[in-house]
Amino acid sequence: MKNGDSLKALGKAERNKLALRVGSYSLMIMGIVLAILVVVNVFTSALPSAATKFDISSTKLYSITSNTKVVVNALEQDVTIYWVVQSGEEDAVIENLLSKYDSLSEHIEIVKKNPDVFPTFAEQYTKETVLNNSLIVECGERSRFISYSDIYVQEADMYSYSYNTSFDGEGAITSAIDYVVNEELPQIYTLEGHGEEELPASFREQIEKENIEVSTLSLLNVDTIPEKTDCIIIYGPSSDISEEEKEILAAYVAGGGKLFVMAGPTEDDGLENLYGLLADYGVERTEGIVVEGDRAYYAFQAPYVLLPEMADNEITNSLIEENYYPIMPVSQGLTVTGDSAKGTVTELLTTSASSFSKIAGYNISVYEKEEGDIDGPFTVGVSVADLSGGKMVWFSCSDFLSDMYNAYSSGANGDLGMNVLSSLIGESEAMAIRSKSLNYNYLTISESTSSLLKMLMIGVFPLAYLGFGICVIMARRREQHETV
Repeated sequence: MKNGDSLKALGKAERNKLALRVGSYSLMIMGIVLAILVVVNVFTSALPSAATKFDISSTKLYSITSNTKVVVNALEQDVTIYWVVQSGEEDAVIENLLSKYDSLSEHIEIVKKNPDVFPTFAEQYTKETVLNNSLIVECGERSRFISYSDIYVQEADMYSYSYNTSFDGEGAITSAIDYVVNEELPQIYTLEGHGEEELPASFREQIEKENIEVSTLSLLNVDTIPEKTDCIIIYGPSSDISEEEKEILAAYVAGGGKLFVMAGPTEDDGLENLYGLLADYGVERTEGIVVEGDRAYYAFQAPYVLLPEMADNEITNSLIEENYYPIMPVSQGLTVTGDSAKGTVTELLTTSASSFSKIAGYNISVYEKEEGDIDGPFTVGVSVADLSGGKMVWFSCSDFLSDMYNAYSSGANGDLGMNVLSSLIGESEAMAIRSKSLNYNYLTISESTSSLLKMLMIGVFPLAYLGFGICVIMARRREQHETV
């Protein structure tokens, strides 16, 4: 018995020595690992945030696009971005964005200006009220002020009677950089002298953001279109152009010029000369106002407020991909005959086969088809490419860019208009940057799926983990008894 007790004591002592050596080894390894982690942490903290932070947001809110990188990497002049913000009031998203610009180019410098310390600093750049987290981009004698409200943009949602908020920081800053370093900007003229409507405020703001200069043009006192004209816009004329003006515009397009027309039906059914520009390419207009007979192709229970079908085209593709629908109120029907050899015509927006044109025009009393009304389908948007390289994009609606219908379409009408300009004058890298939505996308699940998830999360998974833990404990106890 004594020999057995001695052997047991000796075995226990050996196990204790082994446990001590294993514990010492584990402690040493732990110390080495901790030292490595400290070194890695110090090294990582010295790296720029762009290399250590990853954007997992659905809209890539904390990332910048390749378009910005192209603009910034091409800089040859020094650009200063003044960040007007009180101490402690810095917006984290804007701060992250500015740090990315700072790390992209040595020609960009970020300077913070506290309005409490420099109360009159912003007055030399703008007369607007300067909110916290506003920006001023400067290069030489050129500058642009970016208000905080231009960074976080709110647009009315007419369906939900609420506001959609989007972050347009990257688009605003890159556009401002592109503006201050370039003295020659695209030039657009809006035609006047025929009762044209003014470009809606929201669309004009979009154009200005894209660094496009807009001026007015009357063809009554010129013999030719100004040489440095990138595009002419004709928006909502109420009376026709003259034969001489038609010849000037036709020569402009035939010489490689770009024309963007938005002209719908008028009360006297005029605009014969203006629509003659389309007739030269085999596109004929239809008398009256288009009315839809298919409920899927009109909005607000108003058959004259069209939701046309969009063709696959560079102008419409972005809207199709995002499931946006342009709204075309009070439109004139177009028919593409294809009888012209001057160029090619592409249909962009078309109505359904159930549509028809009410020849009563603005005197419509009923929306049902009557005797004399003209059967559809019709085209309400076309792109015309002249053989010379000139181009026309034509919407047979005068009102689709209005702020009201743009809001009804959740901005699709304005985007369509900007896509047209991009197609006509070419899209700069700064123009291609779109704002990023900050609205939440909620996950909607059925009641049966909800009940199943509750049962799994509250009952099955906890019991499974509990059972697994009990099994592990019992197995370890059996091992201990067998060792003893």
